[in-house]
Amino acid sequence: MGSALPLGSLPAAELFYWLGVATLTWLSLKAACRLLSGARVFVLGAGVEVGRFGRWAVVTGATDGIGKAYAKELAKHGMSIVLISRSQEKLDQVAKEIKEQFQVETKTITVDFGEGAEIYKIIEAGLAGLEIGVLVNNVGISYNYPEYFLDVPDLDNLINKMLNINIMSVCKMTRMILPAMVERSKGIILNVSSASALYPVPLLTLYSATKTFVDFFSQALQAEYKSKGIIVQSVLPFFVATKLSKIRKPTLDKPSPETYVKAALNTVGLQTQTNGYLPHAILGWITTSLLPVSLVIKQSMKMNQGLRARHLKKLKEKGD
Repeated sequence: MGSALPLGSLPAAELFYWLGVATLTWLSLKAACRLLSGARVFVLGAGVEVGRFGRWAVVTGATDGIGKAYAKELAKHGMSIVLISRSQEKLDQVAKEIKEQFQVETKTITVDFGEGAEIYKIIEAGLAGLEIGVLVNNVGISYNYPEYFLDVPDLDNLINKMLNINIMSVCKMTRMILPAMVERSKGIILNVSSASALYPVPLLTLYSATKTFVDFFSQALQAEYKSKGIIVQSVLPFFVATKLSKIRKPTLDKPSPETYVKAALNTVGLQTQTNGYLPHAILGWITTSLLPVSLVIKQSMKMNQGLRARHLKKLKEKGD
């Protein structure tokens, strides 16, 4: 009987063949695991019952889009809701809707997260004495339109506002609410990041970078506090039909905030990092597992250059 040839003595063509087989097998197994995991979460599974983690849920950026949808979905689970945003008029309207629709208690706190650290004294006073089971760090801003970094209008002001709103709010709100959760050995923190955190997005450079911070912060925090009964989840939606995205009509891959949040809430306790919604999970799998990062960046650049050109053309036409 002959013995197997050592790897170094295989002909080059045969060596590349077996390397190809091994690579294809590995990628196939990886894809199968992702698909099975997705099926478990989005088809078979259901997340934890959020109401058992505490009486109150706190939602930042709660008057529109995903934030408002989270507030309503959590109220549907019987939780009382603290709504935090900068417009008292909008807060009162959403609070009224929630009270009438779900018969739960609501509370509003009016602050502008773009103003920096001083606002957190106001928030802390407003939350004093509440048993908070869920914190949704949703408040965020993006660019008005895709633009090269140095050409972003009022760049210095945007840098300050975006860091305060997209990053500082997540850290400060977590710092404020997490200690009581740890003391009670239960709590949920949902940090709304973005699919822009999955890879660098040219012409949305600062926004993409801030959302990457939110994603990494969330994953690391989950590793630190999972053993203490805390669930921390990073939520990375692709396009949702909101004012922020400037998409008016929902579609299958661009759902309404209500459709998106209902699906995303079912992933809590099942995924630390989630795209929240099955079509978005498929997009996430394609862009992070099947396509080279360099290609995704190139295509993102091309798409955003097109959006930029259309926006500047409209501005020029208005000016003429």
